[in-house]
Amino acid sequence: MKFNEKLLKLRKEKGLSQEELGMEMQVSRQTVSKWETGQSYPDFTRLVMLSDFFDMALDELVKDVDVQEVRESSFTNEKIDSIYRVSQDMDSVFQNKTLKYAIKGIKWFIVGSCIFLCLVVIISLILHFIYPESNIFWRGY
Repeated sequence: MKFNEKLLKLRKEKGLSQEELGMEMQVSRQTVSKWETGQSYPDFTRLVMLSDFFDMALDELVKDVDVQEVRESSFTNEKIDSIYRVSQDMDSVFQNKTLKYAIKGIKWFIVGSCIFLCLVVIISLILHFIYPESNIFWRGY
Protein backbone atom coordinates (compact mmCIF):
# COMPACT_ATOMS: atom_id res chain seq x y z
CA MET A 1 0.00 0.00 0.00
CA LYS A 2 1.33 3.45 -0.94
CA PHE A 3 1.87 6.15 1.67
CA ASN A 4 -1.02 8.33 0.45
CA GLU A 5 -3.45 5.36 0.55
CA LYS A 6 -2.18 4.37 3.99
CA LEU A 7 -2.62 7.91 5.32
CA LEU A 8 -6.16 8.13 3.94
CA LYS A 9 -7.04 4.77 5.51
CA LEU A 10 -5.53 5.70 8.90
CA ARG A 11 -7.30 9.06 8.95
CA LYS A 12 -10.68 7.49 8.13
CA GLU A 13 -10.16 4.75 10.74
CA LYS A 14 -9.75 7.47 13.37
CA GLY A 15 -12.87 9.21 12.02
CA LEU A 16 -11.07 12.45 11.31
CA SER A 17 -11.64 14.96 8.55
CA GLN A 18 -8.72 16.34 6.56
CA GLU A 19 -9.13 19.61 8.41
CA GLU A 20 -8.96 17.91 11.83
CA LEU A 21 -5.84 15.98 10.86
CA GLY A 22 -4.37 19.20 9.45
CA MET A 23 -4.96 20.95 12.77
CA GLU A 24 -3.21 18.11 14.61
CA MET A 25 -0.24 18.28 12.21
CA GLN A 26 -0.25 22.11 12.14
CA VAL A 27 -0.86 22.25 8.37
CA SER A 28 -3.80 23.23 6.19
CA ARG A 29 -6.55 20.93 4.99
CA GLN A 30 -5.20 21.40 1.46
CA THR A 31 -1.81 20.06 2.53
CA VAL A 32 -3.41 16.92 3.97
CA SER A 33 -5.38 16.56 0.73
CA LYS A 34 -2.15 16.76 -1.30
CA TRP A 35 -0.57 14.10 0.90
CA GLU A 36 -3.58 11.81 0.43
CA THR A 37 -3.69 12.29 -3.36
CA GLY A 38 0.05 11.73 -3.68
CA GLN A 39 0.74 15.24 -5.01
CA SER A 40 3.23 15.90 -2.21
CA TYR A 41 4.75 14.24 0.84
CA PRO A 42 5.13 15.47 4.40
CA ASP A 43 8.51 16.67 5.56
CA PHE A 44 10.41 14.58 8.07
CA THR A 45 9.06 16.44 11.10
CA ARG A 46 5.46 15.87 9.97
CA LEU A 47 6.20 12.20 9.26
CA VAL A 48 7.39 11.79 12.85
CA MET A 49 4.31 13.64 14.10
CA LEU A 50 2.07 11.39 11.97
CA SER A 51 3.73 8.22 13.23
CA ASP A 52 3.29 9.40 16.83
CA PHE A 53 -0.30 10.48 16.18
CA PHE A 54 -1.27 7.14 14.63
CA ASP A 55 0.83 5.28 17.22
CA MET A 56 2.96 3.40 14.75
CA ALA A 57 6.64 3.15 13.93
CA LEU A 58 7.95 5.56 11.33
CA ASP A 59 9.18 2.77 9.06
CA GLU A 60 5.76 1.12 9.27
CA LEU A 61 4.11 4.37 8.20
CA VAL A 62 6.38 4.93 5.21
CA LYS A 63 7.28 1.33 4.36
CA ASP A 64 5.97 1.26 0.80
CA VAL A 65 6.99 4.80 -0.17
CA ASP A 66 8.88 5.01 -3.48
CA VAL A 67 11.84 7.09 -2.34
CA GLN A 68 12.91 7.93 -5.90
CA GLU A 69 9.44 9.33 -6.64
CA VAL A 70 9.64 11.51 -3.52
CA ARG A 71 13.09 12.77 -4.55
CA GLU A 72 11.93 13.61 -8.06
CA SER A 73 8.81 15.33 -6.77
CA SER A 74 10.81 17.32 -4.22
CA PHE A 75 13.40 18.26 -6.81
CA THR A 76 10.72 19.45 -9.23
CA ASN A 77 8.92 21.45 -6.54
CA GLU A 78 12.19 23.00 -5.32
CA LYS A 79 13.17 23.88 -8.88
CA ILE A 80 9.77 25.50 -9.55
CA ASP A 81 9.98 27.40 -6.25
CA SER A 82 13.51 28.64 -7.03
CA ILE A 83 12.46 29.78 -10.53
CA TYR A 84 9.48 31.61 -9.03
CA ARG A 85 11.70 33.26 -6.40
CA VAL A 86 14.23 34.36 -9.05
CA SER A 87 11.50 35.88 -11.22
CA GLN A 88 10.06 37.73 -8.20
CA ASP A 89 13.53 39.00 -7.29
CA MET A 90 14.11 40.20 -10.86
CA ASP A 91 10.73 41.97 -10.89
CA SER A 92 11.56 43.79 -7.67
CA VAL A 93 15.02 44.75 -9.00
CA PHE A 94 13.51 46.20 -12.19
CA GLN A 95 10.81 48.00 -10.24
CA ASN A 96 13.40 49.49 -7.87
CA LYS A 97 15.63 50.62 -10.77
CA THR A 98 12.67 52.16 -12.60
CA LEU A 99 11.61 53.97 -9.45
CA LYS A 100 15.16 55.21 -8.82
CA TYR A 101 15.46 56.50 -12.39
CA ALA A 102 12.07 58.21 -12.14
CA ILE A 103 13.02 59.95 -8.89
CA LYS A 104 16.40 60.95 -10.31
CA GLY A 105 14.67 62.37 -13.41
CA ILE A 106 12.23 64.39 -11.29
CA LYS A 107 15.11 65.78 -9.20
CA TRP A 108 17.05 66.86 -12.29
CA PHE A 109 13.91 68.46 -13.78
CA ILE A 110 13.35 70.50 -10.61
CA VAL A 111 17.02 71.53 -10.39
CA GLY A 112 17.10 72.46 -14.08
CA SER A 113 13.88 74.47 -13.77
CA CYS A 114 15.27 76.39 -10.78
CA ILE A 115 18.51 77.14 -12.64
CA PHE A 116 16.59 78.31 -15.72
CA LEU A 117 14.33 80.55 -13.63
CA CYS A 118 17.33 82.07 -11.84
CA LEU A 119 19.05 82.77 -15.16
CA VAL A 120 15.94 84.49 -16.54
CA VAL A 121 15.68 86.72 -13.45
CA ILE A 122 19.42 87.59 -13.54
CA ILE A 123 19.36 88.40 -17.26
CA SER A 124 16.22 90.51 -16.79
CA LEU A 125 17.88 92.47 -13.97
CA ILE A 126 21.05 93.01 -15.98
CA LEU A 127 19.05 94.23 -18.99
CA HIS A 128 17.01 96.52 -16.73
CA PHE A 129 20.18 98.14 -15.38
CA ILE A 130 21.66 98.50 -18.88
CA TYR A 131 18.47 99.97 -20.35
CA PRO A 132 16.70 101.66 -17.40
CA GLU A 133 14.41 103.81 -19.58
CA SER A 134 13.08 100.86 -21.58
CA ASN A 135 9.71 99.50 -20.50
CA ILE A 136 10.24 96.21 -22.33
CA PHE A 137 11.98 94.36 -19.51
CA TRP A 138 10.39 96.01 -16.48
CA ARG A 139 7.28 98.12 -16.56
CA GLY A 140 7.06 100.96 -14.13
CA TYR A 141 3.53 101.58 -12.99
